[in-house]
Amino acid sequence: MAKIDPIINQQLDALLFEETNLVANLSNASALLKSTIENINWAGFYLFDSAQNELILGPFQGNVACMHIKNGSGVCGTALQEQKIIRVANVHEFPGHIACDSASNSEIVLPLFGKNGSPIGVLDIDFPSLDRFSTEDQTILTGFRDVLLQHIDTVA
Repeated sequence: MAKIDPIINQQLDALLFEETNLVANLSNASALLKSTIENINWAGFYLFDSAQNELILGPFQGNVACMHIKNGSGVCGTALQEQKIIRVANVHEFPGHIACDSASNSEIVLPLFGKNGSPIGVLDIDFPSLDRFSTEDQTILTGFRDVLLQHIDTVA
């Protein structure tokens, strides 16, 4: 299995240079992930809707996806609620897993929080094979998320 190249974080920083628009940056970030990480079947974002207390589908690359995920539900909602990265080797063994794409077998979800700690959403990456994401991948993707957050101009 090919490793995620840490240069992706520098590529993201250069790609988003002097751009702070949320939708534009999330769109390009998901495209960079999909074109750079070998064989992933979905990379994208769910954005937190505080009025509904749910995640709503945001910019992504891949197959069609679930549009609404309740806070605390599935891998994405759990990562947001618990405010921690969740790496799942086999999504079918994750309690309450939401099968938006039956081809996904492993997943990593990184929560996104604004400067004042309020939730923005999550970064979600799915892979068709089991146990795709390593601790090294998690470290690289954490850096990716952190670079992305530096380029998002939000009130959150």
